[in-house]
Amino acid sequence: MKMRKLGSQGLLVSEMGLGCMGMDHGYGKPVDRQAMTTLIHKAIELGCNLFDTAPIYGFENEELLGNALKAHRENVVIATKFGVLDMELVDGQPVPVLDSSPASIREQLDGSLKRLQTDYIDLFYQHRVDPKVEPEVVAQTMKALIAEGKIKYWGISNAPADYIRRAHAVCPVSAIEDQYSMMWRKPEQDLFPMCDELGIGFMAYSPLGNGFLSGKVAQNTEYQEGDFRGQMGRFKPEVMAQNQALLDLIAQIAASKNATSAQVVLAWELAQKPYIVPIPGTTKLHRLEENFKGAEIELSAEELADLNTALSKLDINETFF
Repeated sequence: MKMRKLGSQGLLVSEMGLGCMGMDHGYGKPVDRQAMTTLIHKAIELGCNLFDTAPIYGFENEELLGNALKAHRENVVIATKFGVLDMELVDGQPVPVLDSSPASIREQLDGSLKRLQTDYIDLFYQHRVDPKVEPEVVAQTMKALIAEGKIKYWGISNAPADYIRRAHAVCPVSAIEDQYSMMWRKPEQDLFPMCDELGIGFMAYSPLGNGFLSGKVAQNTEYQEGDFRGQMGRFKPEVMAQNQALLDLIAQIAASKNATSAQVVLAWELAQKPYIVPIPGTTKLHRLEENFKGAEIELSAEELADLNTALSKLDINETFF
């Protein structure tokens, strides 16, 4: 697998990473530890060196990575996060409990280091903006942690451009992590121009639209308990019906490339910007191999132009929740 630069500070990662959230959180029950360790090792074998986790996915998610990667530590990039301590229900909706105060960041980092069985974090993300803490304060803490050798690089997840700019001015941000896919293109409006200007990388989660763009999910799909797709707006039958034209377009191109829809979607995403690194998640070995082979699919400039033109004409319902 080829490598890409995240930011201007020297961080090199595989052009696709592995999102590990679904192994413990969001898609049902936690998956067998040995099976996930085998999958993580297979990802390394296929050339992936970037693994993304967070404490809010369950401490066991970091522990899984710590155990699976300890023999490969010097050859992998571990991305984890701080700032979200827990989730609480407010009017029936889950709301994150936030704390990005300097003392809390250090406490959260110590916990992650222990669970990941490492002395440093390669890429440490602020998971959500804490309205009680100014971005300059967070960035100053990151600057200190980098100087201490506890983290190598830092990033910001799900934040507005002005917040990132203010933080970057104090301690350079290497990467932004946010959702980006054919059906969620909002980063093109403000985040990508800022990445171009400031030399910041972009790690894209949900590049397959939580599986929607793979073409493997039907309107009558039933989700197991704990799978949040059962509550997501984009999987409601009426929304899926409206977005069927997008799936048909992807399938048509995939057929012409002797590829799968997922591979075409990931190839398209890689072609949008040289600093985009998708991190599709999976718990299945055959999907892992399928996703990573998407990096081998080449879309010509004409094909990309035609595809983007077609996408711009589709009435895509970007309903998320």
